[in-house]
Amino acid sequence: MFIFIFPGGSNMRKTIPGSIAPGFVLAIAITAGTMANIAWAATPEAPGAGFAWKDGAQVYAKVCGYCHEAQVGPAIRGRALPALYIRSVVRNGLRAMPAFRAAEIDDASLEKLADYISKN
Repeated sequence: MFIFIFPGGSNMRKTIPGSIAPGFVLAIAITAGTMANIAWAATPEAPGAGFAWKDGAQVYAKVCGYCHEAQVGPAIRGRALPALYIRSVVRNGLRAMPAFRAAEIDDASLEKLADYISKN
């Protein structure tokens, strides 16, 4: 309940039952949810036709190394992880590891990356 006291000679008070806070919070939640749905529903853009990763080492250095070399993610090189496992985790994510769409790492580059990690 809100009580408003108006300035003036007489102490007029106006009481408003209920509260506007729950309605405001609900409006913010609905807006945030709608914006998140719009962002996730956006059609992923394919990488430019002229772009191609040079090799798996380049993909690792430019994409994976930011977390896995900085000990944010676990060490993945030197563990002889199977290439199929690496491809699955990159595409689908696992725990804190985000999934990477084909718009971010195309299938051919993912193959190069999986081979690089599994052998190094």
